Amino acid sequence: MNNYETVFILTPVLSDAQMKEAVEKFTNLLKAQGAEIVNEENWGLRKLAYPIDKKTTGFYQLVEFKADPSVIATLELNFRRDERVIRFLTFRQDKYAAEYAAKRRNLKSSKETVKENN
Repeated sequence: MNNYETVFILTPVLSDAQMKEAVEKFTNLLKAQGAEIVNEENWGLRKLAYPIDKKTTGFYQLVEFKADPSVIATLELNFRRDERVIRFLTFRQDKYAAEYAAKRRNLKSSKETVKENN
């Protein structure tokens, strides 16, 4: 099993419930294919670098997971079929990227615990 990271952008016309439902669809698809979700982050509504389909913003979502390479084809096929997804990028993390992602998660969680204590 390899470490993967995928970032996808959802169309900005979705409501919060619709956005969460779309994200849940893809995470459930990964779990059904035998993938282990390591981390999931909602980056929120962000401005795009350039217009895509006459849209200048989008909901960014990051999912880190461990899976077999065969799962990626299924995931990307579902991204292409879903009209709510504007763009997506999936890549395999090498050992250095996996270490960096783990450090970033730990740093983020430690910042959240400091905020809770204050």
